[in-house]
Amino acid sequence: MARAGLTVERLVGAAAELADEAGFEGVSVSALARRFGVKDASLYSHVRNLQELRVRLALYAGGELIERIAGAVAGRAGKDALAAFAGAYRSYALEHPGRYAATQIRIDQALIADAPALRRTAEITYGMLRAYGLEEPDLTDAVRLLRSTFHGYCALESAGGFGAARDVQASWDRAIDALHVTLEHWPRRT
Repeated sequence: MARAGLTVERLVGAAAELADEAGFEGVSVSALARRFGVKDASLYSHVRNLQELRVRLALYAGGELIERIAGAVAGRAGKDALAAFAGAYRSYALEHPGRYAATQIRIDQALIADAPALRRTAEITYGMLRAYGLEEPDLTDAVRLLRSTFHGYCALESAGGFGAARDVQASWDRAIDALHVTLEHWPRRT
């Protein structure tokens, strides 16, 4: 164990690399043990089981994603912030498909409360949307709209699901334009 220099951080970093190479479902304790040249049992002193490893990977990838988004939206508002947010989201999903897939798993709410990256995700996302004058429950609805749109587009794009001759980037730009208009004209409850 000590010879391999194993730490939770090294395991999660290696799991992130493995996820991008083999897909999120390809992340296993056995695959990581092989990568480090140790027996599976050596890893269990650092993580309890595969589920814990995958949750740690999800939190790690979520942290990377929000750092990219935060850098992109810094100093921007309105449509500029939305486009920067969306662009950072999309580029991360396409560059790191396995890590991105990890960000989509369901995580126990108790763990989310203790995860700084996930709190930061909410702060940045809700902050961007507040510039559109949204408040709860509309904020939650708008977050769900954006997430489902971004995720759906990225999933289809990465799977080669856009076969039309139209440039995929041009369609993405139009989708962001449409989301901006939707957010500007969000239906208000009266």
